[in-house]
Amino acid sequence: MNTILNVIWLILAGIWLWIGYMLAGLLMCILIVTIPWGIASFRIANYSLWPFGREVVSKPTSGAWSFIGNVIWVLLAGWWLALEHLVTGVIMCLTIIGIPLGIANFKLIPVSLAPLGKEIVESR
Repeated sequence: MNTILNVIWLILAGIWLWIGYMLAGLLMCILIVTIPWGIASFRIANYSLWPFGREVVSKPTSGAWSFIGNVIWVLLAGWWLALEHLVTGVIMCLTIIGIPLGIANFKLIPVSLAPLGKEIVESR
C-alpha cells in the first residue's frame, strides 16, 4: 500500500515539493554559514519525494542550537515551504482519493518549519 501511495504522491505532489526543498537547499549552500540548513533541506527533500513508509522523529541529542537554527530557518525558507505544503494539501483534499495525500502534506508542515534536530526513520 505504501508503494501505491508513494507513486501517486510522486506524480501529484512529490516532484513539486522536492523541487522547492532542493531550491531552498541550493540557496542555503551559497553561503558557507548556512550550509547546515542546506543539508537539512536536502534531507527533507528526499523525504518529501517518497514519504510513505517513513517518519520524522526528533533526535534526542538535539539541543538549543537546533532551536536557534530552526528560528533562522523559518525566516529564511521555512515559511514558504510550509505555505507550499498548505496549498498542496488543500488542493489534494478537494477529492476523496486525495485526502490521505492532503493529510500527509499537513503532517509535513511542522517538518518544513523546523528541520534541524530531526531524523527520518523507517515506519514500523
